[in-house]
Amino acid sequence: MSSLSDPRFKGHVPSASFEEYSEKYAAFFKMRRENGIIELRLHTDDGPYVHNWAAHNAWNRVWQEVGNDPDNHVLILTGTGETWFRGDPQETWPRPIVDEEPDYIFQQAIDAWKLIENFVNNLDIPTIAAVNGPGIHTEFALLCDITLAAEDADFMDPHFMAGTAPGDGLALALQHLMGTKRAAYDIYTARSIPARKALDYGIVSDVLAREELLPKAWAIAEDIMKRPRFTRWATHSILARPWRKLVAEDFGFHLSQQMLATVASKRQIPDPELVAEARSRKSW
Repeated sequence: MSSLSDPRFKGHVPSASFEEYSEKYAAFFKMRRENGIIELRLHTDDGPYVHNWAAHNAWNRVWQEVGNDPDNHVLILTGTGETWFRGDPQETWPRPIVDEEPDYIFQQAIDAWKLIENFVNNLDIPTIAAVNGPGIHTEFALLCDITLAAEDADFMDPHFMAGTAPGDGLALALQHLMGTKRAAYDIYTARSIPARKALDYGIVSDVLAREELLPKAWAIAEDIMKRPRFTRWATHSILARPWRKLVAEDFGFHLSQQMLATVASKRQIPDPELVAEARSRKSW
């Protein structure tokens, strides 16, 4: 039971309940909660997540709703099926963004900004990612305290390969976790970063068979729950502090450079020819 049920908090304005926000965002996340552990599973029609702008817009508010609910004590974030993330870039970006209305461009930028900022700053609970397979946009999985990966997961950054600058947060995470030189090489060459290499580089915490990911994540979460609440909160605050500093100091620069590169190129991004080339060498 929340401490806000104490009569001394009479008149407080409650945050949205689990029942409210789990239904509100049901098109993007399947949610379940047991004994203070909340699991968010990315999905599209209960299958692997297929990227769309409605979900991209919702993510930052999901992080707020989950973080505001005092009955959430540990977060597990995962995907559905055998892929973390799917999507055809030519459908997501059908024309050059410079041809769009200013308000549309602004919305794209603010959604990209807030989904990282809110993940790092609004979740004051231990976070565990279970990356269930390959797919891009692994940045918020890497921002978790613990990141578990399936054997076939991949953490490559496709932005430069597709014709724009890598500013959405993934490059920021890779630079911090694997080092400046390794990150630069892998970003310029769009080289695959498979799970075992990611483990060697310090990008992920452990690599497991896909069927073992969620049981392991839940076992870790249940063990975390054995500690006092203040201890859990304070430990997460310590572990998340490097990310909070990094996002405050550098993320705005990264994202503004990506937006500048995407708009100023006056080309369709991702570039269809570059994407076709990447697919021919199986890097997309």
